[in-house]
Amino acid sequence: MTPVASDAKTRTKTPRRNDPPPLPNYIGDRKPWLNPARRRSLTGWGFLLPAALLILFMSFIPMAQAFVLSLQTGRGTRLEFADPLWYNYQRMLSDDVFRLTLTNTFLYLIIQVPIMLALALVLANLLNNPKLKFKGLWRTAIFLPCAVSLVSYSLVFRTLFAGDGFVNDMLAGIGLIDSPINWLGQADTARFVIILGLLWRWTGYNMVFYLAALQNIDHSSIEAARMDGANAFQTFWYVTIPQLKPMIVLTAILSINGTLQMFDESWALTQGGPAHQTMSMAHYLYEVSFQKNPNFGYAAAISYVILMLVAILSFIQMKVGDKRD
Repeated sequence: MTPVASDAKTRTKTPRRNDPPPLPNYIGDRKPWLNPARRRSLTGWGFLLPAALLILFMSFIPMAQAFVLSLQTGRGTRLEFADPLWYNYQRMLSDDVFRLTLTNTFLYLIIQVPIMLALALVLANLLNNPKLKFKGLWRTAIFLPCAVSLVSYSLVFRTLFAGDGFVNDMLAGIGLIDSPINWLGQADTARFVIILGLLWRWTGYNMVFYLAALQNIDHSSIEAARMDGANAFQTFWYVTIPQLKPMIVLTAILSINGTLQMFDESWALTQGGPAHQTMSMAHYLYEVSFQKNPNFGYAAAISYVILMLVAILSFIQMKVGDKRD
């Protein structure tokens, strides 16, 4: 009888209808919270967090403050919200100087950017020739202008295009002009000097981008085009340029953004003259902010117009350049 009783004690108890369900074994089924995948994710966020906080406090918060400032009017620090709130933006429509600076900026953009990118592309293709001697010297010489300080380069250009400067002496020496040209005192010629300065300074910068992209082009495709009878221009146009398209889109966006925000050349070469005829939007923004009677609200509104133009043109460039299916 004793063994039977022992077996009855060890037998599993049959659950009754009204018994509560058994509790789950959480301890046995629980996965560790800090598993390897989550640890890697937290490590990545730990590295990103300082940079993200810096960008937040140094860029996005000031952008929000600038937008609030663009809705205010007043002089100096005595500011109050405008009535209506969009008064500063409405004022631009009737501001002749702002419209002139907008025209000047787009004139520089339309003329200078295509010429600069085309020159940079041609120079990069020429300097990528493996048979060219002294490639390092030529590349350095063309890139060097964008490393020259603004003051030095503006003084050189002002000296070259002065009334008794080298350019007038050269043109008079070959018989193209009878009297010196006032290059920086006339609107059209002063704009020409600014465009020339932009080309001289930034063509080499874009050339370096194209040189880097040319190193990644499959040389076999170029050899195949030559074997099919394509000449140098056809190979460059139909084989090289299509493979450089992403880099061309990038340099176009950077060049357009830089031209819309152009300040140095307008300030250093012509001081915006004569009579605002060569002034850029960024130069006018500086003048409204820190010269004459500072109007920070109106200047903030101008900065947001520049931001919107940059964003719109960049979006168009990306949509036009992105042909992925």
